[in-house]
Amino acid sequence: MKESGKGGGTVAVARAIAEPFVKELGLTLWDVRFVKEGATWYLRYLIDKEGGVTLDDCVALSRLLNPALDEADPIPQSYCMEVMSPGVERELTRPEHFEAFVGCAVVVRLIRPQDGVREFAGILQSRDEDGTLHLEDENSEPLTFLKKDVALVHIIDDLSDD
Repeated sequence: MKESGKGGGTVAVARAIAEPFVKELGLTLWDVRFVKEGATWYLRYLIDKEGGVTLDDCVALSRLLNPALDEADPIPQSYCMEVMSPGVERELTRPEHFEAFVGCAVVVRLIRPQDGVREFAGILQSRDEDGTLHLEDENSEPLTFLKKDVALVHIIDDLSDD
């Protein structure tokens, strides 16, 4: 579950615990997710920095977070904590993500197909306050998607990747 979904309280607390450590290490906290996969819960910290994240960055943050999470004990059930990069084809989830990647190529995956199509590639033009996305396809045609219809948005190298 992402920050905006159920579990948002857990994610907000986990984010608050991590923020001073992330800043201390010169990193950016891209996202925090608390998700259940099979029988296991995962608390995932996605970090970024100029020039890219290294394994050492992940280890350093993990070593700082483990005792802080143990002390705060914000999650009643057992879980696995992971620290990782959001990756090259990172998912855009927060308003600041969309602002930072205006003008970049993205893929929008819809919850339900529109006219038989579920994925659309385009150049991100803007994101309204209500979450409506505005793209321009490879033919410079405008594409608009309501937040309620979007399953995920992620970066791609260019429109020919889709």
